[in-house]
Amino acid sequence: MYAVIKTGGKQYRVTPGTKLKVEKLVGDVGSSVIFDKVLVMADGDNVKIGAPLVDGAKISATVVAHGRGDKVMIFKMRRRKHYRKTQGHRQSYTEIVIDDFAGGKKAAPAKAAESKPAVEAKAAKPKTEAKAKPAAAKKPAAKAKAE
Repeated sequence: MYAVIKTGGKQYRVTPGTKLKVEKLVGDVGSSVIFDKVLVMADGDNVKIGAPLVDGAKISATVVAHGRGDKVMIFKMRRRKHYRKTQGHRQSYTEIVIDDFAGGKKAAPAKAAESKPAVEAKAAKPKTEAKAKPAAAKKPAAKAKAE
């Protein structure tokens, strides 16, 4: 069983028990978070693909920790202009553990059998024989030029 969720502008493939680092979320350590933007849910051969989201599907997770990622150094330079700029950045993240999947597990019932009654086959019209196209007229030959 797996699902694809969207959070923080990114998509993650998750299964129950998966530990993830996602963009910073509001919530204390130990609190529960519910993701309702579920793009795909699958349970064996039963796969539900949303358009764009799966209706009624929710993924619950528990916040394990908040933290900041490694420092990324940004260095800008313009040659021959004595211009150098260094800047550092640390992205905040929230570490979560996926607990449970809810909703969206049942496949949609087959509508073809119950909604549309049998349509009588129309008598096929006999196709008319294709008429032969007249041959394209030949272009006149180019006139001989005087020398």
